[in-house]
Amino acid sequence: MRITKATLLKIARDTATQRSRSDRDVMAIYLHGSVLEDDPILGGTADIDLVFVHSSGALLPREIQRLTDEVHLDIAHHDYKEYRQTRALRVHPWMGPTIFGCKILYDPQHFMDFTQASVRGQFDRPDYVLARARDLSEHARQMWFSLNDLKVEPGLEQVHLYLRAVEHIANAVASLSGSPLTERRFLMQFAERAKAVNRSGLYAGLLGLLGAPNVAGEQLLSWLPDWQSAYDSIPAGEVPPRLQPVRRLYYQRAFEKILRGDKPHNALWPLLRTWTSAVAFSPQEATVRQAWSESLRALDLLGPRFSQRVVALDAFLDTVEEILDDWGRTSGAEYRPQSAL
Repeated sequence: MRITKATLLKIARDTATQRSRSDRDVMAIYLHGSVLEDDPILGGTADIDLVFVHSSGALLPREIQRLTDEVHLDIAHHDYKEYRQTRALRVHPWMGPTIFGCKILYDPQHFMDFTQASVRGQFDRPDYVLARARDLSEHARQMWFSLNDLKVEPGLEQVHLYLRAVEHIANAVASLSGSPLTERRFLMQFAERAKAVNRSGLYAGLLGLLGAPNVAGEQLLSWLPDWQSAYDSIPAGEVPPRLQPVRRLYYQRAFEKILRGDKPHNALWPLLRTWTSAVAFSPQEATVRQAWSESLRALDLLGPRFSQRVVALDAFLDTVEEILDDWGRTSGAEYRPQSAL
């Protein structure tokens, strides 16, 4: 099957038509994510991100549906009540940008038309942009506090928290010029977003937080068999939607494409995220977890040097917080008390 953006868009429309006819509880369906971008295909694979808004509540938060080995549907199910506070959605760092940029495929009651119009109203106003970015940076700072006060040997839970903090602070920067970063293109997109706010050096800093200077691209490529073993070892009854078997090729081919390119370290983020999530389902003594631990130690994301990564995260957070302050002052988004006027 030849995959093009036009093909993916047609599948999205056909899916919306079919599912809306078979499920009367669906109020609206919209498309978001990479299919709406210029080049949605990476490594010959793609997913189609859809959201179904339900009138009686969403029983299943997320479902993955295989179409071919290279393409699958990633469908989120939302309760319409999540959309009632449109002003709050406007400053929500995740849902706000998603609704702003989505393509509505089914909306007979014009529910999503109204919601999207409300969210888009003054969406780019500097104080709203800054509010979304600061929400993310503050969450990252709270995670750092937990890591900085660590009283135990770092393990899987701490690595997961560290990666979440990195995700949030990187997206705080990204939010100043666009939507949150997508998983497979996380580092590629971050380089562009850092440049958009005249802070290109943040890209190297983010790579440093992930331990990229410690490993060469060839070493990352050699980790793929261990990553695959961890992915495939998740018990059938416990597989979360994002790690469904139909998505393995989606990740694997993207990794291989990036690793054979001129910036192989851009594969590090999705590799670490999915690998860490996968080994969470394995026993402590399992071979797949041991392989993951050895790789994370090479990146100084486990072991005695993990504390230095936490210190570096603090410095990165400080830098981004200063960037947000400067951006707010320059754009006029900063609150000033009447006494200071």
